[in-house]
Amino acid sequence: MVSSHILSAYDEELKYLRRRISEMGGLAEQMCGDAVRALVHGDSALAQKVISDDVILDHAEREIQDKAIVTIAKRQPVANDLREIIGTLRIAADLERVGDLGKNTAKRVIAVQGHGVPRKLARGLEHLSDLAAVQLKDVLDVYASRSAEKAEAIRLRDEEIDAMYTSLFRELLTYMMEDPRNITTCTHLLFCAKNIERIGDHATNIAETIYYMTTGAVPEGERPKDDTANTVGAIAD
Repeated sequence: MVSSHILSAYDEELKYLRRRISEMGGLAEQMCGDAVRALVHGDSALAQKVISDDVILDHAEREIQDKAIVTIAKRQPVANDLREIIGTLRIAADLERVGDLGKNTAKRVIAVQGHGVPRKLARGLEHLSDLAAVQLKDVLDVYASRSAEKAEAIRLRDEEIDAMYTSLFRELLTYMMEDPRNITTCTHLLFCAKNIERIGDHATNIAETIYYMTTGAVPEGERPKDDTANTVGAIAD
């Protein structure tokens, strides 16, 4: 018979993993928002903060990995508990990548300084960023509530971000064609837009992981995807 002390210790280990995921999520959200604000306003100090914060996020992911490995080795979890720990590892990896995308956007702030971001493009980037931020916030809320239905609903929203990205991509191309002097700045902005679109992809990955953690099954059918976004994404890559 398993003692109550062992069960209590095990429960604390799982709570630790959940808490660290929530902390990672909060930092990833902040980094992404700060990166776009730094880009739009040419704020190099804020951009540098985002770059520095990425180290904190990387360290948090390693801590989660280490704790999860030790917990699996000690507790030998099965069924729901095993899915919980494996899901935590997957989500931590996605949040670490979200942080990388925020950092990569922040690194381009210096490159576009002095040129400025045209107001219309700035609004487009902010709108795309807002969509991705809502997607990320909502999926982190679902991580806390473990609602399979809400996770599935978030998964189906990814197409909205793709459509906005495609619209912004076309606008950037128009600016490049109208004036060759815009090419360098718009190329940097194009990569930033792709970074933001990928944040939405990682939020969708997290939604799928939560669905698996909750139900033990993977969502049915292909996730909705704007085919045009796939095409322009290949160009951006």
